[in-house]
Amino acid sequence: MSEFHEAIGRLAAAQKSSIGAPAYSRFVNRPLGRILAAGAYTIGLSPTQVTLISAAATGLGIVAIASIDPTWWSALLVSLLLVLGYALDSADGQVARLTGTGSLAGEWLDHFFDATKQATLHAAVLVSWFRFFDLAELWLLVPIVFGAVASVFFFGVVGADFLRRINRLQRPGTAAQPAAGQTSTLYSLAVVPADYGLLCIVFLALWVQPLFVALYAALAAINLALLAASAVRWYGSIRRAEAEGAA
Repeated sequence: MSEFHEAIGRLAAAQKSSIGAPAYSRFVNRPLGRILAAGAYTIGLSPTQVTLISAAATGLGIVAIASIDPTWWSALLVSLLLVLGYALDSADGQVARLTGTGSLAGEWLDHFFDATKQATLHAAVLVSWFRFFDLAELWLLVPIVFGAVASVFFFGVVGADFLRRINRLQRPGTAAQPAAGQTSTLYSLAVVPADYGLLCIVFLALWVQPLFVALYAALAAINLALLAASAVRWYGSIRRAEAEGAA
């Protein structure tokens, strides 16, 4: 048990920057991931093993969305699996920091499963709505649009970060990683609709069809607006970084 508490203490002092992090990810998922990471470290799991367990939990949740007629217990099951998968998605990187075994291959694997999740979760909602919900066909466009928005959003975040890293590497004397920092609590709350963790919680309402449809459609619309605003911000930040590198 002392090893577990030691790992918790080490992780608390070595957290990632919170810049741009939405509220659920920042205040719930990372602390939960820290506990899971300490547990995984204590029993000897590698970062890759934690990533694979995360992918399995999320995958089971997605399969349950598409295959089970929504009831209170299936909605709870789906939400718990998605929340667990997301927390383990945070834990794998924290295990890597504890063990000093972070790698490009591990980062690629993490992003690979993240991209798979974005591509399949909303497709599962589409299947569920088609099979189990009494909706007009036009409503089926909502998960299609949300899936496209989620995939493009993921590319925008990862692509912008990748290009900024390359830009820093090309500038002599500049660190490959950005300086640590924090985003204000107000900003974290403002962007919480774009937080995957919030979507995991919304699946608790899956068995109450009108409520889930309303919440899911609202999140889809808000995420579409946030994507448009974020795209402008990402493009501007990359242009500024490029200009600074050329100066």
